[in-house]
Amino acid sequence: MHKEIHQWWSPRLHKEMPIAVYGHYGFALLLIPTAAADFLEYERFYLIHAIRDYINAGKVKVFSVNSINSESWLNKNMHPRDKSIRHTLFNEYIYQEVVPFIYNHCHGQVPIITCGASFGALHSANLFFKRPDLITGIIAMSGVYDLGQYTDGYWDDDCYFNSPEAYIYNMPEGDLLNSLRNRSHIHILTGQGAYEAPEASRRFSRILHSKKIQHDLDIWGYDMPHDWETWRAMLPYVLGAKF
Repeated sequence: MHKEIHQWWSPRLHKEMPIAVYGHYGFALLLIPTAAADFLEYERFYLIHAIRDYINAGKVKVFSVNSINSESWLNKNMHPRDKSIRHTLFNEYIYQEVVPFIYNHCHGQVPIITCGASFGALHSANLFFKRPDLITGIIAMSGVYDLGQYTDGYWDDDCYFNSPEAYIYNMPEGDLLNSLRNRSHIHILTGQGAYEAPEASRRFSRILHSKKIQHDLDIWGYDMPHDWETWRAMLPYVLGAKF
């Protein structure tokens, strides 16, 4: 499997941000880490290995970025307002730096599907629903789509506009909502085993349904815990069955 590592100084995050690239061809799968993990997490836990056949066949080209959750919602020593600002800057890093990098690396404007598990699922969904002009769709695994689950009671406008449950529930009719309604790749998956929160996915699905946003809600069994064995099964299934 072809692999490259790139990095650059992000003017938005004021730090070096690496990115791993796997494969040569295919639509772009943008992986967002789970919690405070790094850009090699999905390789380290064998999720890249689990989808290697799709990568080698040229169906998908994977881009895996670093998390900054340890500099925002997972940093107990940081003021909540600073966490909120940092989260928003991460979004802009993806939109203004990573997306152009993907286009350049793929020699054109390929479809980009965001993907993540756990906290990465929330980031993946949020990145897509805010900017469907840049992101084509999502594969969100074992997520909670209410940012309030991570803010310890803090709430401001940036929290609201980074909490998909909140802003989609209140999204008015218009171009943004119509764009979301015309997407074929919104895939929400969850297990029902240990430490999973399937009701979070059901609740988010109800909100999407109320807005007539077409999507897949795929709830797996009680033998599927909130862990890598579940995600190593889910992602290759979605890539094989839905793309």
